[in-house]
Amino acid sequence: MSAGDNWHPVGLSHSIEAGSSAGIRLFGQELVVWRDTSGVAHVWEDRCPHRGMKLSFGFVRGDHIACLYHGWQYDRAGYCQYIPAHPDLEVPKTFKVPVYLAQEQGGMIWTTLSENPPPLPVDRDQTVPLRSLYLDCSAGAAIAGLGMVRLMPFASGALADTIVHRLTDTLYAVSTGDDRLLIGIQAISDTRTALHLAICGSPKLYEGFGQSHFLDWALQLRRAIEQPSPQALAARGAAAEMN
Repeated sequence: MSAGDNWHPVGLSHSIEAGSSAGIRLFGQELVVWRDTSGVAHVWEDRCPHRGMKLSFGFVRGDHIACLYHGWQYDRAGYCQYIPAHPDLEVPKTFKVPVYLAQEQGGMIWTTLSENPPPLPVDRDQTVPLRSLYLDCSAGAAIAGLGMVRLMPFASGALADTIVHRLTDTLYAVSTGDDRLLIGIQAISDTRTALHLAICGSPKLYEGFGQSHFLDWALQLRRAIEQPSPQALAARGAAAEMN
């Protein structure tokens, strides 16, 4: 999987609260995901242009994020607006953090390293957060393993096949009967991948017992992908030869 023009999930929406930030990696690149106090999510390069300190170590104040080291404050567009050591200085526009596009859909925060990405085809219906899984494997291996564990239905008691749908290179759906999970694929590095999982449906139906039900499947999935059986490895090899 290459960065290309794809949108990439970098976390579940509920994991970044208003006024908070977190450092993440995408294809080995260090990024900061932060949410201003009005609730808007942002994805930037995780580096203050002054001395290179990670902005994810800093703090959010209103619609600004400030570096922990010397307190330089940056607005939503990435421009430095205030330097505490020089409070009267009109800050040059050259002091700017690289900013990436960000969207929230399907219960996830998405970004792209491209300036002209395609539309993000994510379900706009209600979602319920499940969890993020961090795996010691490549994104390709994680995708190949999505069908390894049978998804047991929750909304209806009748057994049904587990079906894996590819929506984009970085978004898959796993469904059974009336239940559907969205799975965003974040390529942290060549050997490290995050799967961000959300349940499609109303919180009234899935919060609590529904989340517990599918959490068990998610943990089984992680074990199956990281420690595949010989049969699963053989199936992966056959699939790779066909592709």
